[in-house]
Amino acid sequence: MTERIGTTGRTGPRAALAGVTALLLLLAGLLTAAGPAGARESGLLDVTCTPPSSANVTYNPPLSNTPQVSTASLSWQLGPCVSTSVPGLTSGTHSAVNPPRERTCLELLNTAAETRTITWNTGATSTLSLNRTTTVAGAVLVVTFTGTVTSGLFAGDTVVATQTGPATDILLCTLGLGTVSGVYSAMVVEITSV
Repeated sequence: MTERIGTTGRTGPRAALAGVTALLLLLAGLLTAAGPAGARESGLLDVTCTPPSSANVTYNPPLSNTPQVSTASLSWQLGPCVSTSVPGLTSGTHSAVNPPRERTCLELLNTAAETRTITWNTGATSTLSLNRTTTVAGAVLVVTFTGTVTSGLFAGDTVVATQTGPATDILLCTLGLGTVSGVYSAMVVEITSV
């Protein structure tokens, strides 16, 4: 048998006041737990940049499977970006020209340690220390960078950046059936506090 309380269906003033008080205490507790404005919490996604964010690298002269001296020019165009800790941050760029040296298209499939510096639309910079791994699935090239922000905005945070693009030219080049003049990839970047 179920016991019925308050058969009239109305709540008295004390019950309403108790409900409002409980709600206010709950909100105060949530605000206190959140900490001061701008405080960073461990594991918080500080920045995420999604496509049409992109990475583009060009080689002059184009790479073949025979070693030859070539210059690599790299650019990242990041945006739209969303930052929970820096609301005005919406985009970023990185560009570099690597000096001429002997290269082949085979090295595009290697792992490597790399450094990148992103200049954000706010004027701040983040220097990233990254490890690059590359996989080919079918005709899709997936380049994954993992590492940390070593200086600047978000220093100490972890970084995961993924580039996805066509692998056809690279695969043909490794077989000696073509060259690679450049690689264009869609990109996702996530910077997370630790």
